Amino acid sequence: MKNVSLEELSSPGCSHCAAFESFWHSIENDWPNVTYKNTSVTTPEGQELAQKHMIFASPGIFLNGELFATGGYDEAKFLAKLKEVSL
Repeated sequence: MKNVSLEELSSPGCSHCAAFESFWHSIENDWPNVTYKNTSVTTPEGQELAQKHMIFASPGIFLNGELFATGGYDEAKFLAKLKEVSL
């Protein structure tokens, strides 16, 4: 399996962000090849990510630096994409 970086761009008080983070932590043991990072949109790094990728809804979910979804996510599509980038 290839190493994969998973980054979540989150904002304070965002229920979709909390739901994604909770979902990830419930499955992360199945994905030892994935490195997870949560970046707050309130940080300079988060602001830069939001501007660069034109993200207007949280969370922004990135796999290997590529924007996968914003404003929510579909668990099945996320898992399919995670499998794809891990091969």
